[in-house]
Amino acid sequence: RATMKSLRFISAEAFVSNAEFARKSLGSVAHNLFPLLFKASYLLEQGEVIHDLVENWPFVDFNVGKLLGSTVDYQEDLSHRTCSVCLESCLTGLRDYVLNHSSPYMKRLKVVDLTGIKDVEVQFCECKKTMGRWARTQLLSKLCLELLVYLQERCCNPGIFEISIDVLIDLFVTEWNYELVVQALLKKCYCPLKICCVAFRSDNLALQKFFYITKLIDPSLLRKLEIVHNVRLEMEHLEMLFNSIHFPLLMSLTLPARTFNVRRFTATDEQTLTNIGEKMGKMTQLTELSMSFSILTGRIQKLLSPLKTPLKLLDVSNCSLNHADMAYLANSFHANHLEALDLSGHNIPDFYPSTFFKLLSHSSSVLRSLTLEDCNIQDTHVNMLILSLSPCQKLQEFRFLGNPLSSQALKHLFTFLCELPMLKNVEFPVPRDCYPVGITYPIDDACLCRFDRQKYESVAEELNLILLQANREDVKASTPLFGSYDAAVQETNNELGAYLIKSFKETLEKFTTSLNKMS
Repeated sequence: RATMKSLRFISAEAFVSNAEFARKSLGSVAHNLFPLLFKASYLLEQGEVIHDLVENWPFVDFNVGKLLGSTVDYQEDLSHRTCSVCLESCLTGLRDYVLNHSSPYMKRLKVVDLTGIKDVEVQFCECKKTMGRWARTQLLSKLCLELLVYLQERCCNPGIFEISIDVLIDLFVTEWNYELVVQALLKKCYCPLKICCVAFRSDNLALQKFFYITKLIDPSLLRKLEIVHNVRLEMEHLEMLFNSIHFPLLMSLTLPARTFNVRRFTATDEQTLTNIGEKMGKMTQLTELSMSFSILTGRIQKLLSPLKTPLKLLDVSNCSLNHADMAYLANSFHANHLEALDLSGHNIPDFYPSTFFKLLSHSSSVLRSLTLEDCNIQDTHVNMLILSLSPCQKLQEFRFLGNPLSSQALKHLFTFLCELPMLKNVEFPVPRDCYPVGITYPIDDACLCRFDRQKYESVAEELNLILLQANREDVKASTPLFGSYDAAVQETNNELGAYLIKSFKETLEKFTTSLNKMS
């Protein structure tokens, strides 16, 4: 559906569509039109005009998310367009704002906010080339260092060194961009552009490097910390992190797989877990916690009960929770505030159907996202599931991949899902009857793609028809076989692939050495 544009916006598009004319005329444009021209330039991917607008930005702040968001003149939100041409022009324009020959005392810009940019799977920009979070981190760090070199080599106006602009950004650091980012952070105090990390994601990084860069980013500003995949952080390291660094504003924490493993706990480990819980309890802003693929059997209460603020997001997928853990969650003060919940990898229907029902009934008034992948939900459990979901009238996303459900059961479930008024996204499994007879669940990766595609397409068509007949074209239903789209993983998959090959090679070499010693 086409979004309506005001006459002002149409005029702005016409003005910026001739880049050469627009650039020459910017000096005579009223300052209050700059935001309008910026959004029009972004929509038309006029990189040179974007650069010049930023280079001459007349305001105290430059908030990309707000500028590209829904406005009176053009309601479409463009903040999910991570267009490489546009974003590179923004950042180089920012560098040139500092170097611009106009008097430093005329320059009002104090804060640049890049945190409102959203990385999504489908891009609508013409160039089809995106600049993800990792690349934005890389480019900003590079430009800060280049700016310093330029200022050192040339006799610049001394007033330039009085310029101080905070650049708020979500940093994403891996082994491949670590050195560059560290250099930029170390020299931050000398650079007019000050990198201010609001959210930090670390992947494929040695533990020592992770600790070092975490101290450099100024943890007192950090609102979101994601430690994922190939950062080998275990429980004792997490305790060290919390003991040595304070995170007063931290709202969201994601921990890597196997941070906790209660199966090999000692008395010392129990104390360590208690200490971690107490440290998290002092993080008064913490409302989002993800700790998937840890083994936390019987310890959820110990970890979560010290928290003073109720959690809005909890991901305990594949954490081997037992009945006591589920009972604690259902009865805790967190339950009434949970907006997003992931219980994947737990046999809910067989082990704790009543506590699950209680948990959902407590969170139903606020729950927006529910993930129940690989939970052994079968045809006989569908009515129970419908009963549990019925009060969740604010549910927007429901993911239940990997459950052994027949096409008939899926149709029954979809008929009910049409009744959830806020629902927007459903991820459903390949029906069990599309796989060969005797398939066992959870299905391993090797067998995941061995299903009757023609039959699946036919069932998917029927499910979409159910939505269509209920006037629910607004609901997107899909089966992403290998899980939901992750922009960060997608962007760095080359590095992750190289890391896996290196790890495999090292393991093979160790194995060969051991064999040689034995022989």
